[in-house]
Amino acid sequence: MSQSGYRVRRATVDDLEALLSLWEAMRLPVADLERRLTEFQLIESPDGALLGALGLQTLGRHGRLHSEAFRDFALADPLREMLWERMQSVAANLGLVRFWTSESAPFWKQQGFRPANATALKTLAAPWSLFECDWVTLELRDEEALKKGLEKDFSRLRQEERERTAHTLSRARLWNRVAIALALIVAFAGVIFCIYLLSHHSNLFRR
Repeated sequence: MSQSGYRVRRATVDDLEALLSLWEAMRLPVADLERRLTEFQLIESPDGALLGALGLQTLGRHGRLHSEAFRDFALADPLREMLWERMQSVAANLGLVRFWTSESAPFWKQQGFRPANATALKTLAAPWSLFECDWVTLELRDEEALKKGLEKDFSRLRQEERERTAHTLSRARLWNRVAIALALIVAFAGVIFCIYLLSHHSNLFRR
């Protein structure tokens, strides 16, 4: 199947009628999906007909692929390939570290999805853990390494901020000392001037 002329894009309210028809044909939970319309990426034929759709729900840095639906399952894998490419782009833009799905098509295992082991399941978002399904997952980036990197960057930023603060306070103390010194000089000069006036112009104060 040539990808020429096919379009993958985010769903809008204008697509709702066509999507409702597709979801109903797939016996998906229409009422729930209707409320989450903007989670869906869809694919159109060159003449603008809806061919398929796939949802992506995100929680934190994790994404759940869900509710895939196609008009013609003979074209499902080529359509999945285009939708999957789009989902990877969305994941990169959102900074996701892991995909989850309960979709069972062999296509997903071919893309590297594997049954979630106990370690991976510990990272599963709490709302998703309520679903009774067999999860497969794909790690996009090492989440622990990412956390350590973020912590390291945060520590570095805090250290830089402390250094900037210390430098600012040091300059403030310096200028404070300069201001005090200038004030003392002015005050001393004033005293000297008064003494000069008293000693050289005392007749100004006599009647």
